[in-house]
Amino acid sequence: MFGHPISTGLFVVVVVRSDNRFLLIQEVKGNRPWYFPGGRVEPGETFVAAAKRETLEEAGIPIILEGILRIQHLPQPTGQSRIGVFFLARPEGNNQPKSQPDHESLDAKWFTLTEVEELPLRTEFVKRIISEVLTQVEVYPLKLIM
Repeated sequence: MFGHPISTGLFVVVVVRSDNRFLLIQEVKGNRPWYFPGGRVEPGETFVAAAKRETLEEAGIPIILEGILRIQHLPQPTGQSRIGVFFLARPEGNNQPKSQPDHESLDAKWFTLTEVEELPLRTEFVKRIISEVLTQVEVYPLKLIM
């Protein structure tokens, strides 16, 4: 027997790598920490489309998705749930990150892991993900969600 439906929010996080540098955005909210581009999946939008849109909006960089790093399910105490897909991507072309603050982000820049270690981050998880990517973490094919 089934219970009540669970309201589920969908989100994407995009780890964009160019050689040994990673694209981070400075968030507008809170104490303005740095994090990967990402955000919610809009109604009628796929995870892939959301990843490309969010990265372009927040960082000004068009991307090519290379695969999936992880899929995360976060049950909430309210009885709701969140599901996120973490993508690995590379920049499409040689565009520079945006530098003008707006409602999406305050700044976007490329950083090495050493430089990231000095930043105020939304979570230490940023350093862990970058370290995993640098040590050849398994990347799953996009077809898992298509």
